[in-house]
Amino acid sequence: MDARTLLSLPLLALALGGFVVGSSEFIIMGLLPELAGDLRVDLADAGLLVSAYALGVVIGAPLLGPLLARLPRRQALLALMSAYSLGNLACALAPDYGWLLAARLLTAISHAGFFGCATLLAVELAPAHRRASAMALVISGLTIANVLGVPLGAWLGQATGWRTTFYVVAGLGLVTLLAQFLWLPATAAPARAAGGAWSGILRPPVLHALLVCSLSSVALFSVFTYISPFLRDVTGLSPDQSNGALLLMGIGLTLGNLLGGRLADRGLRHALPFAFGSGALCMLGLYGWGDAIVPTLLMLALWGTASFAISSPLQLLLVEQAGESASLAATLSHAAFNLGNAAGAWFGGLWLSAQLGLPQLPLFGLVLLLLALLVSWPLPRLQATRARLAGVGAKGN
Repeated sequence: MDARTLLSLPLLALALGGFVVGSSEFIIMGLLPELAGDLRVDLADAGLLVSAYALGVVIGAPLLGPLLARLPRRQALLALMSAYSLGNLACALAPDYGWLLAARLLTAISHAGFFGCATLLAVELAPAHRRASAMALVISGLTIANVLGVPLGAWLGQATGWRTTFYVVAGLGLVTLLAQFLWLPATAAPARAAGGAWSGILRPPVLHALLVCSLSSVALFSVFTYISPFLRDVTGLSPDQSNGALLLMGIGLTLGNLLGGRLADRGLRHALPFAFGSGALCMLGLYGWGDAIVPTLLMLALWGTASFAISSPLQLLLVEQAGESASLAATLSHAAFNLGNAAGAWFGGLWLSAQLGLPQLPLFGLVLLLLALLVSWPLPRLQATRARLAGVGAKGN
């Protein structure tokens, strides 16, 4: 992808949307102790706010997927970002825990649809052999949210109250809506699949890739949901130092996302097992040296890099294998990731509720990452990568 494509206003508008969505999704991890105290619930119940959001994405994907497969991408993205901004405003105004839980769930319904449409539009704007990098650029908005949005949002919420953070995210959503209105190109409605929107979803490689999406997120969120308490209680960091550690991990997430796109374009066959194996070593490091600041910070950065190196390759593989059901597959990929998010947060909460220990939580993440490594090994190589390596152009979907 040349510099003009990388810096194009449409892709920047899509990445900005990813930043807003990512900030709203992940920012709550840095505010769990404050939310739990203000709403008078325990830490495990506060963790269910992560699960509720993830379940909203899971519910929204099959509901919105067939509809979005018939709408022009620009029209769909504008509607989804409008809904997302209003949902974050509802979170800021929620009077109690139950209302916030419901608002998070409803806000998340538009999440899967947004990323599904955004990544597919990015694919349409990119050359066939650079599609993974185009997807990675859009998803970089989400990872940059972890670098800037999550630590800054956590700091803002701790200083002025967690509601302020959601007001700011809602305002950024309106700015994004304006940018997308001005910069996104008009697009025709996607071609309909001959056998219906679901015709390509039941293919074994598609189901296999969706399973790997979920497993990767279970492994990540079983630990990441409770990383702020871990850093404070196990590593001994102050709240401000914990935010700095989250910033470091966010840098790793961003680098990992871009690295995953480059590796997919270059045809590294075992990129996913390598990423899962590296993440497992990081979990082992957190378990062994989680009470030491420098090793913990190093493990966080490497863990973030490994965790997001899988995103673009998996999503592009789904789009390729689903054929004319690509729109629904892209949407379902985020449902699969968020199903894993919900399960991971829930399993991590069960671990803590069973008094198995916060310092030992990385061991659970280690086992899950090894399972994901084994399951991901037989996935097929990307079609666009094979075409590039053969020196011919890959056909579009």
